[in-house]
Amino acid sequence: MAEANSGGAALRYAKDGRIAWITADNPSRMNALTGAMWGALPGAIASAVADPDVRVVVLRGAGDKAFSAGADISEFESGRTGDAAKVYDALNDAAFEALINSPKPTIAMIHGFCLGGGLGLALCCDMRIADETSQFAIPAAKLGIGYNARWVRPILAAVPADRAKQLLFTGRRFRSADAEAMGLITQLVPKTEIETTVRALALEIAENAPLSVAAAKLVIDEISRHPEHPDMHKLDDAVAACFASADYAEGRRAFLEKRKAEFKGK
Repeated sequence: MAEANSGGAALRYAKDGRIAWITADNPSRMNALTGAMWGALPGAIASAVADPDVRVVVLRGAGDKAFSAGADISEFESGRTGDAAKVYDALNDAAFEALINSPKPTIAMIHGFCLGGGLGLALCCDMRIADETSQFAIPAAKLGIGYNARWVRPILAAVPADRAKQLLFTGRRFRSADAEAMGLITQLVPKTEIETTVRALALEIAENAPLSVAAAKLVIDEISRHPEHPDMHKLDDAVAACFASADYAEGRRAFLEKRKAEFKGK
């Protein structure tokens, strides 16, 4: 289990069947992420990826008031000035890259505030399910922060360039309906249904053949990131591995026998 504690703030990892839950737990600061929490995220993702029982990873915030208000501003004076800022940015980069490169599906379960680096993390997930209380913003321009070019890529994967500019130029806070309309979130649900909806989605994905899901994720991500020159050899290999798998044989048998397939990821 990967976990980081810093003055009561913690990044918590828990496995529940086929779902790995990674929770930003800093409720007194709206689940703002400390440097230690940023640093622990790649390890938490690695734990989920290495566990053959885990099929889906869900990110969430503790409680129901915030997914995450972003980086903990109380650390900015000491941790985001001068040379220390480069170290802090490296922690952010590693966290974002761990999520982006996870071969297993990732879902952000968003309730309440999803701001700054919190929104950055959510955008690195494959899907974002949000409740009607959610609010979204990247207030970098209001703090005088230059938004790292590497962190813009996930924004542009979700919304058009003009919407990305609106987010970053204004630092404005968008409510859930506006965020859904602009493409920031995948699905909007009532507050009382957010956890059951996310759990049901994760379990629906987890029941499918892991190699098929991983291949689909790889193909979509590769073509999205490198539309002109995707690595088709790598993608063809991933698809071929599905057809050569025991899971494909199981899927065929289950279909013919009119039963639910039991996939092993092999």
